[in-house]
Amino acid sequence: MPEDTREFQELFRELNGYEKKGVYIELEGKPASPTQIVQAHMLREDSGYMRDYVLNEKGDLKALYFHHIAREN
Repeated sequence: MPEDTREFQELFRELNGYEKKGVYIELEGKPASPTQIVQAHMLREDSGYMRDYVLNEKGDLKALYFHHIAREN
């Protein structure tokens, strides 16, 4: 199995787990599913996404935001 395919599968499993725990996930300002996040990563080979984790008062993850960033050469 190609390395990037494995990486995308791992990302999907991670995000799917968050979603099942009720973590809100957003991509570029809009709610997104794990599938939408993985597809965006697959299409953006020349750039990436920065994660912004938001915790509740107990320190549990309550939201995960993905922000597009351009990679510098």
